[in-house]
Amino acid sequence: MQIDIVSDTICPWCFVGKRRFERALELRPQTDLSLTWRPYQLNPTMPNEGIDRKAYLSAKFGGLDRAERSYDRLREAGAEVGIEFRFDEIDMTPNTINTHRLIQYAKSYNASDALIVEKLYVAYFLEARNIGDINVLQDISIEAGLDGEAFARYIRSDDDRAYILEQDEAIRRQGITGVPCFIVEGKYAVSGAQSPEIFHQIFDLVHQEELAASAQSAAE
Repeated sequence: MQIDIVSDTICPWCFVGKRRFERALELRPQTDLSLTWRPYQLNPTMPNEGIDRKAYLSAKFGGLDRAERSYDRLREAGAEVGIEFRFDEIDMTPNTINTHRLIQYAKSYNASDALIVEKLYVAYFLEARNIGDINVLQDISIEAGLDGEAFARYIRSDDDRAYILEQDEAIRRQGITGVPCFIVEGKYAVSGAQSPEIFHQIFDLVHQEELAASAQSAAE
């Protein structure tokens, strides 16, 4: 089963969605499962250096008080899956293109992109690190077992930058305007941080189709 996970590394609901998806797999393990993380930028026009977190929240929610209220539900959802969000400690909202390049870099070296994604979420939401800083990204690459010096050369180049932007644009052309979005077998989309039960319904549907296709092939 092929599942493409469209997400951004500063999307809190994507972090929650990842945990719920993992729980779905714990309850119902899937054989021959192939996961691909696909890039999406919540803020594609974000300056390269990012912006002050408070300024970002004020602009997005119309005031810090409204932002705080909107995060109450996120804190509850996070606690349900073992995430203790530390929104108050985050100083910067970064441009995320380089985080997606790190994920792509890991794929190129047959490293676990899922591990990189997890480390980026933990770094940003639990440790309040600025994941827009290439030095922080280098540290994360090392923590994930990659060659930090080689990654430093990569991230200071333009390698894969155009590719990430093209991928982002391609996803938007498919009509995806929010994340997380889990695309199953290229035809079923699970939008948002859904419960494990929703994923199980999709798993069952895919398996039923596989059985029907096998039965038809045998009959022919």
